[in-house]
Amino acid sequence: MRVRTAIPDDVSLILSFIKKKAEFDRNIGAFSGVLQVSEEKIRKTLFGAIPFSYVLFAETSESEVGFAVYGFRYSSFAGQPSIWLDDLYVDEEMRSRGAGSALMSHLFQIAKANDCTHLAWNADARNTRGLSFYHRLGAKIIEQKGNRCFLTWTAVDVTAPI
Repeated sequence: MRVRTAIPDDVSLILSFIKKKAEFDRNIGAFSGVLQVSEEKIRKTLFGAIPFSYVLFAETSESEVGFAVYGFRYSSFAGQPSIWLDDLYVDEEMRSRGAGSALMSHLFQIAKANDCTHLAWNADARNTRGLSFYHRLGAKIIEQKGNRCFLTWTAVDVTAPI
């Protein structure tokens, strides 16, 4: 399993993973809206003069099998950044084969390289398999409101290997 950073030629691939993630979320009852994303919006917001987020792909020698969308946040009080993980998705047939771990490990390395205080993200409580995966990696649920769980790795966790 290899992890690589998305490039502008990946816009249609990014959109395809966003659609798969939305379908997964629909199936567990976590998303009922209408996607408003387009290739043009992805190109402008991820590959424009100011990238608002970044995308990683997990890939085998044959194809991309998962993706992560993340961005940096900055704490003026801490004087340090953190990473917000917006989406993590692995194709169903490739789950439990290391793609998710590879993506999260890569995010760990990015956090370490950028002196981040923590990584944080939301997960739906109905995604029990995903929550179990995050727990095995050492993430902690620090807050839950309804079906929305807020997870984090603290600065101590960020320096530990996955």
